[in-house]
Amino acid sequence: MIHLGILLRMAEQTHVHDPLRFEQVPEEVASRLTAAMISDSLDAAGVRGQVMSARIAPVTSGSRAVGRARTVCFEPSGADSDDPYAAAMAFIDTLGPGSFAVVATGEDERTAYWGELFSAAAKGHAAAGTVCDGPVRDVAKVRAVGYDLWAPSFRPLDYRARMHVVSMAEPVTCGGVPVAPGDLVFGDEDGVVVVPQVAEAEVVARAIERASAESSVLEELLGGASLHEVWERWHVL
Repeated sequence: MIHLGILLRMAEQTHVHDPLRFEQVPEEVASRLTAAMISDSLDAAGVRGQVMSARIAPVTSGSRAVGRARTVCFEPSGADSDDPYAAAMAFIDTLGPGSFAVVATGEDERTAYWGELFSAAAKGHAAAGTVCDGPVRDVAKVRAVGYDLWAPSFRPLDYRARMHVVSMAEPVTCGGVPVAPGDLVFGDEDGVVVVPQVAEAEVVARAIERASAESSVLEELLGGASLHEVWERWHVL
């Protein structure tokens, strides 16, 4: 187990020195693309296994967010501490414009890991959104805050003395997908997809090209064109 003091120092260093803190996602990516387009473009680029579990869904209908992964990992804990939320609060304080919080729990469902106040703080830091592969809580209040959050389930139980933060700003597995700090994370009503940095340029270029093609495909199909003919012409469905 990593000592709390080490985690807090890691958070402070990340907050001050990490250049990804203020790196913005290109506007064309944020405004034109969808999770499905990015998923198809990952397939076309030969990058598989980047779509999170089908159980992970938006807490609020209509949610849509894209940003750079900021990671934190929880593991079981059998003991309480004097300051059980210090590491999680320090993590949230590393969030900034363009950040997408990725909360990895090993898909452990014994407690909730995120709620209203974490959402309010993240929104106050202008974070893009959060994905958690364990339960969340305060659902109605999160919706009222207007923060984009994805999770597999809900549970009111606090993580204190049950789970604790063991790492932050390190590679994790969330929703069955490997995520490294700085990876591009995109969430909408279809789910959450992650683009590794090494493949980002190719995948984004393919997705933008696909978005342009889909506009023409939609117009032709609504005009009565044969689905087979449209497929042969565009190879987009």
